[in-house]
Amino acid sequence: MKKTFSKIIALVLALCCLFGISAQAYTIPADIDTLRDSFIPGEGPVEDGYSVDYRYFSPVKKNDSTKYPLVVWLHGMGDGSKEGNQVTKSHVALWASEDYQKRFGKGAFIFCARSREELGICWDNSMVEPLRAAIEDFIAKNKANIDTTKVYVGGYSMGGKMTFKMAIAYPEMFAAAFPICPAWAPSTALLEKIKDMPVWITTCQKDPIVNYGICVEPTWNKLCSVSDVAAKCRFSTLSTACYGDGTKAPSNHHAWYAVNNDMFSDDKGVYPKMTTVNGKGEDVKLTYPNGIISWLISHKSDYSGKPLADGMGNLEGAANTDIPISFEFDGIFDIIMEIVNMIVGLIKSFIK
Repeated sequence: MKKTFSKIIALVLALCCLFGISAQAYTIPADIDTLRDSFIPGEGPVEDGYSVDYRYFSPVKKNDSTKYPLVVWLHGMGDGSKEGNQVTKSHVALWASEDYQKRFGKGAFIFCARSREELGICWDNSMVEPLRAAIEDFIAKNKANIDTTKVYVGGYSMGGKMTFKMAIAYPEMFAAAFPICPAWAPSTALLEKIKDMPVWITTCQKDPIVNYGICVEPTWNKLCSVSDVAAKCRFSTLSTACYGDGTKAPSNHHAWYAVNNDMFSDDKGVYPKMTTVNGKGEDVKLTYPNGIISWLISHKSDYSGKPLADGMGNLEGAANTDIPISFEFDGIFDIIMEIVNMIVGLIKSFIK
């Protein structure tokens, strides 16, 4: 028994080293738990056999008629295994702080959806319609206070994949998208569906899960080749994934901490080990406090909030693959990356 346990520990430690997981000291923001507690649970309607539950932050005050932006945040694999984890497994709750809410102007709704991971589903095609239904239902319930022309979607890893899927399926719904280390490489034909949408991709060049050279960089290049708003698109790359204070993140896969920190360091300077370019290849210098939040709210759509037609929109009939449907790997790469993501998700859950 002891030998078996020792082998398990040894395997876990070896895999931790392999995937860059570290236990370096980092001071978690003092108010993060309070901010997380301010997110309210909710659930969308059943659509196509499933419903999507969520936690949301509301900026609305008493007798408030203000119209606020809506940010849809999508977690990665393993981080939706329990209701509430979609908020606690990242630092997205920082966007509910007074400081970050001011960067939205008067504030914003933060809508953190959860895939049905207890059923073995992590943001695949079966969740596209249920997620759309949950967003539409949430907008209907809060129609007095949501600016439907400022609905944005973003997320990390498998949530980055779902960010692309939702933007491509329903481009009329979203004014901008911000996929982070997205575990999917859409084809050029699919990316043409969002050629009018500003997109900001964030990733780490050393990402051990979603490969930079095979997956993310080619997606960016394809996006730029078809985009009609390339100057508005952004591509941020980290040489090493870090927290805002420069401390190395648990893995180089964890590029989302840069986004959670609005692309600025804790001392309000340039984010550690990060560079940003636009879709024309020009360097972009970010000056505090104008980070990804100010970029988001600078974009608007014509979306009225009216429910869209049932179905998967532009993804109707698309293959349910997680990693590049446009590569010449005939699905082998899809399978390999799915297995890798599952293993890492299990390791992360075990450690935490």
